Amino acid sequence: MKTNGIKAIVLTVLVMVMSLGSLSGQIITVKGKVTDSTDGSPIIACSVVVKETADATVSDVNGNYSISVKKGSTLVFSYIGYATKKIKVKKERLNVVLNPDNQLLDEVVVAAYSARDLADIAPQKLVVYEEARSNKAYYLRPEIIANTEDYNSFVENRFKSVTDAPLSTFSIDVDAASYSNMRRFVNQGQIPPVDAIRTEELINYFSYNYAKPNGKDPVKISAEVGECPWDKSHRLVRIGIKAKEIADESLPASNLVFLIDVSGSMNGPTRLELVKSSLKLLVNNLREQDRVAIVVYAGSAGEVLPSTSGSNKQKIREALDKLTAGGSTAGGAGIQLAYKIARKNFMEEGNNRIILCTDGDFNVGVSSNEGLEKLVENERKSGVFLTVLGYGMGNYKDSKMQALAEKGNGNHAYIDNLQEANKVLVNEFGGTIYTVAKDVKLQIEFNPEIVQAYRLIGYESRLLNDKDFNDDSKDAGEMGAGHNVTAFYEIVPTGIQFNASGNIDPLKYQQSKETKPKTSIGSKELLTVKLRYKDPDGNSSKKIELPLIDDKSNRVSSDFRFAAAVAMFGQLLVHSEFKGEASYDKVITLAKTALDNDEQGYRREFVRLVETVKGTTPNF
Repeated sequence: MKTNGIKAIVLTVLVMVMSLGSLSGQIITVKGKVTDSTDGSPIIACSVVVKETADATVSDVNGNYSISVKKGSTLVFSYIGYATKKIKVKKERLNVVLNPDNQLLDEVVVAAYSARDLADIAPQKLVVYEEARSNKAYYLRPEIIANTEDYNSFVENRFKSVTDAPLSTFSIDVDAASYSNMRRFVNQGQIPPVDAIRTEELINYFSYNYAKPNGKDPVKISAEVGECPWDKSHRLVRIGIKAKEIADESLPASNLVFLIDVSGSMNGPTRLELVKSSLKLLVNNLREQDRVAIVVYAGSAGEVLPSTSGSNKQKIREALDKLTAGGSTAGGAGIQLAYKIARKNFMEEGNNRIILCTDGDFNVGVSSNEGLEKLVENERKSGVFLTVLGYGMGNYKDSKMQALAEKGNGNHAYIDNLQEANKVLVNEFGGTIYTVAKDVKLQIEFNPEIVQAYRLIGYESRLLNDKDFNDDSKDAGEMGAGHNVTAFYEIVPTGIQFNASGNIDPLKYQQSKETKPKTSIGSKELLTVKLRYKDPDGNSSKKIELPLIDDKSNRVSSDFRFAAAVAMFGQLLVHSEFKGEASYDKVITLAKTALDNDEQGYRREFVRLVETVKGTTPNF
């Protein structure tokens, strides 16, 4: 009897233990809202990670998040400028309040120095990081680090007389790096440098409801015209291009090489740690037929993961988790090795692409913009495309990123938080990863009977000579599946007092073009849009055209109004001499009339950014 009692007690204890184990392993969906402790405002794109796993999500435009976890797990909430918070999951509703941490905003880690290198620097200006191998690496404290970010300078496009220049030719640009980089500055309470603003990339950050291709061509042209919001005597033309959409599951197999900068300048939560989190989002969407290799570079380059099937996600994640930052930056050597491995695993009918993650601070071997351009120009002939993802702040080399993306048949994005990584690598996976048309060029011919002068807004680094349009040897931009491209022209109609060429004396020895009689063509067309593209594996271009007639009305789409508001904002940021009556208030008012196509909340976020800039620069 006694024995039976003991057995009963043991059995009861076992049942209780098993029940507790079952409860602790229970999968629940945790939902909540992340807010700022100072004013209660929602924190957008806060990273929510299940500790010691690859499971993660980000908060939406209202600060809300949702994630499935085991009860008893620990969630880690982190966002730039706020102290990280770790909370053990006990219930399904978990609201989180984060405290601002100004010290985190100042964190800018640059290259490591030896004690001998820094012998003359006062000890209080150094901070010591202990490395795993027990060696000490010394870094300058943030307050004495100069901002060494690098951007290409540009001269804003001016008005051109149609008589002098009836054609306007340029390469398309699907990149949106300038927008997320601008957002990073604004969220830190700073106005971005003028050279950091590429207005076309601000416009192209957003999705627009363009007509989809329905024929043999992988791209389709759209166009509309309305009143120019910053100069009502002018007309504004919006040209849109839409690439065909391909469902992710129908995309060809991918041969990917993750090329990751692990040099000392990549140390920190907004650099290498964000790279790891970003690439894990991509890994989660890989299929069995997709393959990934990982190449890293610091003082030298090496392969840390041979080409591995996308079905082996855990192996890829573990390889990413092991990466640490330290040393100098041999970017050129890394690029060469990545192309070598991509060629080795080349898929004839597949998508072959290198995804480079770096701050662009190359300082060993091939490191100049010209040298890097030549390097990728030679390598792109292999049929391997290039995606450049920029990270970090304080020493970010935007100019090198642009050079690599433009010359390497690629695209360029700046990742300022996990939400942006999710946008680029998950929501826009096909556009980022799979090219449907390459060397895409636009040429617009204006009708001199209707158009006196015109100005292309943005695309300063993408201008081409008119003869380059029909020259298939000239490189141009690439479009990925589902991508859209937008370009604006400000038009000065004929009959308006305007001097596009400035005040120039009449010619003495020859008749100027302006005084030559025009031959009437009698066309009501405002302009004709011509587009050339090549198939991803082709060498000969194909041409499509679309004429546009201006009915003089202002019946434009909400997409037109929103994109025009973004264009106006870009001109204010670069202090354009052609901004006319533009103001931040006008940008906000116009954008608010076009918030209907905003499922992800990016348009509302734009309005908040403009309001922030307006508060920083009240004179506008």
